[in-house]
Amino acid sequence: MTTSPPSPAGPLHAQVQRALDQAVADGGVPGMVAEVRDPRGRWFGSAGVADTRTGRERQPNERFRIGSAAKPFTATVVLQLAAEGKLSLDDTVDTWLPGLVKGNDDDGGTITVRHLLNHTSGIFNYGNDEEEFAKFSGPAWLEHRYDTYTPEHLVKIGLRNPRSFEAPGDGFVYSNTGYILAGLIVEKVTGKTLAGEIARRIVRPLGLTGTYLPAAETRIRGPHPRHYSTLFATGTDAEVYDVTDQSATTGWAAGGVVSTVGDLHRFTGALLRGELLPLAQRREMFTMVKTGVKLPDGTWTDTWIPGTTYGTGVWSWELSCGVRVWGIGGAITGGFSFAMGTRDAERVIATHMNIDRYGRYNSLDMAKTVIQAVFCPSGSPTRSD
Repeated sequence: MTTSPPSPAGPLHAQVQRALDQAVADGGVPGMVAEVRDPRGRWFGSAGVADTRTGRERQPNERFRIGSAAKPFTATVVLQLAAEGKLSLDDTVDTWLPGLVKGNDDDGGTITVRHLLNHTSGIFNYGNDEEEFAKFSGPAWLEHRYDTYTPEHLVKIGLRNPRSFEAPGDGFVYSNTGYILAGLIVEKVTGKTLAGEIARRIVRPLGLTGTYLPAAETRIRGPHPRHYSTLFATGTDAEVYDVTDQSATTGWAAGGVVSTVGDLHRFTGALLRGELLPLAQRREMFTMVKTGVKLPDGTWTDTWIPGTTYGTGVWSWELSCGVRVWGIGGAITGGFSFAMGTRDAERVIATHMNIDRYGRYNSLDMAKTVIQAVFCPSGSPTRSD
């Protein structure tokens, strides 16, 4: 697929560039890129470096780990299979994976494929398991960075914890475990690998040039920035580690994909414009649920990012100026990635920073600032959350 050269920077793009520069200067980000596509064309901006050791600059064609932005790839494959009549979103997990989800009040006979895709299953997120989290935070991560997991093992980790709420559909709690199960269902239905189905159904039809789901390999293919992390340390002076090489098996269908800003743009635009799914499945993808649960006293509590709703792999985010954007996003040890746009895909930004930070220097806040530079121009009103 050929791409047009970047368009000259205008006032809006200058605002995005300032936000990128601020993320590097004030937010503790080694390097950040953004690509904006709107009626004026395509604009690419960058700040900081791809490698703190060499000072190498960031480039448009770099590949990086996209974390949970992998989920819409898995969801799209599932929805395509539904469109082909090979499965139904109303199928239970037991229909395809009999006996795998059982015990600790989890029951694969009551949890549907739809519950998995919109995080309303109630199955515990394996990434929050106390034992596993201890392995993958702090210096212990360096000892376990190459550990390999089968999808079935990840599911078992999730299932050894209590459910997040009583009955499937009663609330929303973000769960990587649900997407691992969805990936296993894809492989059961098709008899082929999830990686192969993503390549056949999404990567090749869209002409994506830097997107793939790794298997056991721990290095990123082709040009890529170094990935950095404080390993969940929150202090402003927290030590930063190079975490570029790591096992992708801990994320797989929920967070293992590698991509580029250009590919994320093309994929997200295709989802927003409805290029990959028939009408019925597009409606399913954008049928949104509130990201929270109702407490026993009847009050509501957010369980994810405030101001969001979630569909099947895609989500919406109300920005501080009141504008709502739609798209995909994710975090992984070593980076944050987003591709968000207007519902008609007339304006979309894809962005990546090569670090994950929490606490005062919060990568989510930095990413939101860059996204808002596109959709909340200077002087637009803002509201307090």
